[in-house]
Amino acid sequence: MTLSAPATLLTAMVSLLAILIAIGTAILVARVRTVTGILPPAMSGDPRVERALRVQGNTVESFIVFLPALWLAALYFQGWVPPIIGLVWCVGRIVYAAGYMSDANRRHAGFLICILSIFALVILAAIGIVGAWTATV
Repeated sequence: MTLSAPATLLTAMVSLLAILIAIGTAILVARVRTVTGILPPAMSGDPRVERALRVQGNTVESFIVFLPALWLAALYFQGWVPPIIGLVWCVGRIVYAAGYMSDANRRHAGFLICILSIFALVILAAIGIVGAWTATV
């Protein structure tokens, strides 16, 4: 895998998109706080603020697992599949945020997309790592 290989570049672009999504959730919290007048350090008082905070918190929690899974899959499984799954995760985060902000009960589809994407990346990474390991022994 070289840094200029198309799949590596796509993985890097997906990583940047994921970072922008995480930043977007922080901006969402700031905007909702401004609209509602609920300023830090308050964490409650309006359901919109609480939903925005949960969207941000869950995105950060998911991001911590997603990013290493994406790069392990990209390094060891290689090819176009890991970054494509990474794009699916990004779409899932947007679906999750939009659903959660409209109604907390509408967050499930986005969450499912994200968690399945992460599981797929972990499986690809494991397959690639085992393949690399067995090739050396």
